[in-house]
Formats: sequence, structure tokens, C-alpha cells
Amino acid sequence: MYRIKKLDIYIVKQFLLLFAGTFFISLFVLMMQFLWRYVDELIGKGLSMEVLAQFFWYMSLMLIPQALPLAILLASLITMGNIGENSELTAIKAAGISLMQTLRPLIFITGFITIGSFYFQNNIGPQSTKNLAQLLVSMKQKSPELEIPEGIFYDGIPQCNLYVQKKDLETGMLYGVMIYRMTNSFEDAAIILADSGRLQSTADKQHLMLSLYSGEWFENMRSQEFAGNANVPYRRESFISKRIVLDFDSGFNLADGAGISNKPEGKSLKQISIAVDSLNNVFDSIGRVTRTDLERMTTSNYYSREISKADSLAAVKRGQLSTYSFDTVVSKLKPTDKRDALQHALSRVQIITSELEYREMLTSDGDQTIRKHKLEAINKFTLSLTCMIFFFIGAPLGAIIRKGGLGVPVIISVLVFIVFYILDNTGFRMAKLGAWPIWFGKGLAPAVLIPLASFVTYKANKDSMVFNMDAYRNGLMRLLGLRLKRHVASKEVIINDPEYRRDADRLSVMSHQIRAYAYGHHLMRMPNIINVFFRYQPDHEIERISTELEEIIEDLSNTRDRYIMSYLNQYPIVSQKAHTRPFERKWMNITAAFIVPVGIFLYLRMWRFRLRLLTDLRKIRALNQKIVERIGKMDTI
Repeated sequence: MYRIKKLDIYIVKQFLLLFAGTFFISLFVLMMQFLWRYVDELIGKGLSMEVLAQFFWYMSLMLIPQALPLAILLASLITMGNIGENSELTAIKAAGISLMQTLRPLIFITGFITIGSFYFQNNIGPQSTKNLAQLLVSMKQKSPELEIPEGIFYDGIPQCNLYVQKKDLETGMLYGVMIYRMTNSFEDAAIILADSGRLQSTADKQHLMLSLYSGEWFENMRSQEFAGNANVPYRRESFISKRIVLDFDSGFNLADGAGISNKPEGKSLKQISIAVDSLNNVFDSIGRVTRTDLERMTTSNYYSREISKADSLAAVKRGQLSTYSFDTVVSKLKPTDKRDALQHALSRVQIITSELEYREMLTSDGDQTIRKHKLEAINKFTLSLTCMIFFFIGAPLGAIIRKGGLGVPVIISVLVFIVFYILDNTGFRMAKLGAWPIWFGKGLAPAVLIPLASFVTYKANKDSMVFNMDAYRNGLMRLLGLRLKRHVASKEVIINDPEYRRDADRLSVMSHQIRAYAYGHHLMRMPNIINVFFRYQPDHEIERISTELEEIIEDLSNTRDRYIMSYLNQYPIVSQKAHTRPFERKWMNITAAFIVPVGIFLYLRMWRFRLRLLTDLRKIRALNQKIVERIGKMDTI
């Protein structure tokens, strides 16, 4: 049975304190980002403190699930970084407690937060999202004189479409004003043009006062007495200044939430499931009706001349059906009949094409609505799972880096969150447009971050140096076949002198062995593909020669002769296995042979290493000869 220990209490206390701070910081940052998008909806509207408090409250509730993963990432990273920086983690491991045992209470707390995040998104989040959307719509309807954009028709005022070419924010003047005013019907429409104007609310906040300057008013005069006449009179009026009173309640009133409640962001999993079933039934019925209509349109002979049964039987008797040619029939028609037939065919194709485009628009909108609901349902799971993924990224990284505070942890957290945001946002948008499958779009970010979390957790548990740049650089150089330079330094204090004569004899024997190996293995030729990937024969001769050479170099490095020291630094570092096979394991070689790009790359790489080995062996023989000659001269002195 697991018992709570003092170490667990200490780590949990450190984590919870940091989690509380980072959570409110993350929530504040996300709220400021969200507020920046809607700052124009709040400024200058005269909203009460109660309305603003509701806005910020619903906004914070909506952003809590997004702030939790970032807070867990930052808190776990700082917690383990502080413990590692203070050498407490070293003491814990010295006591025989592994990293996973240390993280066990934090894993339990993170799992509880993950479940709470899912419950919050499924029960509390949808209602707060609907209330926030309702507040935003209501804010847009308040004080519309501040909302009128430039160069776009604004329809926020009832029965009016207002176009403003330019707007002066300091004076409130509108320039290049065009108004389409609708009263009862299109026949009673009025068009008002003005050089400038001003739109203000009345004192009772129930009307809008529109002051226009230097313009014209066009208005149809259709009424009941002119209903049967083809010519409809109109009224035209030129004015220098004119005031129009528009009915508009500019006080703050909550908008109707019926349309907002249909959005998938404002639904729970149960509601989304019911909505998806309903949408599938509706659009399946539309599809069946569309198919029936198209079959009727394509098989009917409404636009063609009907053929009698007698004509059909006569054609069969004459054998005309087997040699029927449409071009021959059309060529025998009169020019007028030919034109009528082509016009009928063109008209029919246009009707069917327009009908298909309209039905395609309906079905595409329906598919997009269904995709949005499914994406929202999957998002509730993936966003909750991100809390656990970020913990297994942050805690191991903190144990590896061992840097606390708000310096390195904040930088790493921001980088990880940016990667997650780019992947998640890209997948969501592509899946919403239908370019990617839904499971692929929402699973892209977890598919990238879960292997990363597993990798850093494994490395931290094994005390591996993940950020050892020298190891990565050497591995990359070996992969690309880049050379490593040898550096043999002269020793100031020499305890044992080199065994010159013994080393010279060994170098002479090695030169003969190198010559025999180079000619016996035909290093100049291309390697046999079968032997490379499928039938490998063990070859450890170069490993033995390289090991023996390193021993000789180590012994001769005790010399004081500057010529021998110069020759030692010229010896190349020999690659021992790259010329024999791509991998150590046989099944990996066989697998690589069937992957065409990888197999070709490995085969060419191996051939290159064979040629380079031949060059290195020739250079080793030449240096061996020079060292042997130098040792001979030293013996004669």
C-alpha cells in the first residue's frame, strides 16, 4: 500500500504553490490576448461595472481549460528545476528513490487536474461560452455610432444599411454617406446620399439622430392606388441639411441566445452527440431528395420531343438502332430545328448545373457544421490530455536542466507551448475545412508531443545527458561521414619512455596487414548488395588494427621527439564498422533494403566509407614507414 511520506508532502507543497501562481499568470495572459481582440467592443460604450464584471467572469471561465496545461508545464518545470538546482534531487537519488517514485504524488495531482479539466469543459465551459457570446452580441448592439466601419455596409441599425467612405474619430463626422432605407417592402425603398453626416444617440437612449449635410433623397412612391400601373412615381429631394430620427434602443439589453446556443462551443458531449445525429438525419434526407430530383431531371424528356411507340418499333425493324449516330441525326435537321435543339440542351444543362451548385452549397455547409461539432467533442478530450502530456514534458526537463526560477523554465515553456499551439491550431483549421480527417487534425499535436514526453521522461529516469551538445555533434558527424581531428599533445612530465623498437616492429607488421586487407577486400569496387543487406560476414580486422594503432600512438605519445609527435597527429581516426554494414542487427539491414530512399542512401554511404578507408589505410602505411625510419635514425645516434 502506498503511504504518504514527508518527501511527497514537501514536493506537493512546492508544486501547488507554483501551480497556483503560474495558473493565474497564464490565465491573465490568455485573458489579455482575448481582450485585445474585443477591445473595440468595450471602449466608449458606457457599459456598467456589472456588465464588465460579467464579461471578465465568463471570459475567465472559458479560458481556464486553456490555462491549465500551460500552468502545469511551467509549474512542474520550475519545481523540479528548483529541486535539482539545490542538489535535493541528487540527495533523493542517493537515498535510493528513483525519479518516477519522486514524481508519483505529482502524477496523481496532475491526473486529478486532467479529470477536472474534462468535467469543466463538458459542464461549465459550454454555458460560460454561451453567456460570453451573448454579452458580446449585446455589446455590439449598444451605441452603434461607434461601430460603423469604413468602406463596408453596416446593417446594425434596423431597416437601414449604412455605408461610410471615411470616418473622423475625433469629431465623429462621417464622410461620403450612402443609406439604403427599407420600410415596408422593396418598392418603398429610399436611397439617401450625403457628403457628410453625424450619428448620435438621443438623451433617452431610445432613438438615433442622423444629421446629414449636402445630399439627395430618392424614394419610391408605390402605394395601393399605383399597384396596377407599370410606371411607378418616385420622390427626389435635394437638401443642405437634414435630420432623421431612427428607432433604436441603445441601452444595454441581452440579445436572444437561441442562435448562440446552436454553436458547438456551447454544447456538452451529450448535446453534441444529439446534434450530430439530428444533422446527419437532416442532411441525409436532403441527399435523398437531391438524388431523386436529379434522377428525375436527367431521365425526363420534358425538353425533348416525345417519340411514339410505333416510331421505335419501326426503327428496330429497319435496324437503325445498331447504327444510330447522334451527329448524323443532327446534321439532317433544319437550321432552325438544330438551333432549337442546341438551345434546349444548353438550357437543360444550365438548369442542372445551377441545381447541383445550390445542392453542393447546402451539403458543404452541412458537412462543415457536422465537422465543427465532432472537432469540439474531440477537443474536450485532447485539451484535457494535454495537461498530462505537458507534465511529463516539464517535470523530466526540470530534472535534466536543474535550473529553477523564471529564466530558463519560462523560455522552454513558451517554446513548447508555441509548438503545441501551431500544431493544434493548424490541425483544427485544416480539419474544419475538410482538407484533413478530423482524427488527424486534432491528433497531430498529441502525436508529436507524446513521443517527446516519453523521450525526455526516459532520459531523465536514466540520468542521461539530453542536452549534451558534444554527443549530438559527434553523432551527426559520424552519420554524415565528417572527420574528427586527432590531437596528441606533448607531455611535460614523462614517467615511462616509449618502447621504440617494439613499436617499430608492430608498425611494420601492421603495414603488411593493411596492404593485404586492402587488396583482399577490393575496397575500390562497389560493395555487393546481397552481402551488404542480406548475407553479412563478420569482419573485425579493421577494429583490431585500429585498436592496436591507438595503443602504439598512446605509447609513442610519451616521446620527446618532435618529428614523431608531428607524425602521430597526422594519423586519421579510422571508422571501424561503417564500411562493412549499415547496422549491427541483421533485421534492420533487411528492412532498410526494402525502403528505397533509405537503402540507397545507406548503400552509397557505405561505398563512400570504403573509399575513405582505402585512403586512410594508405596514409597509415606511409606514416608507419616514416616513424619506423625515424626510430631507426634515433637508434643510430
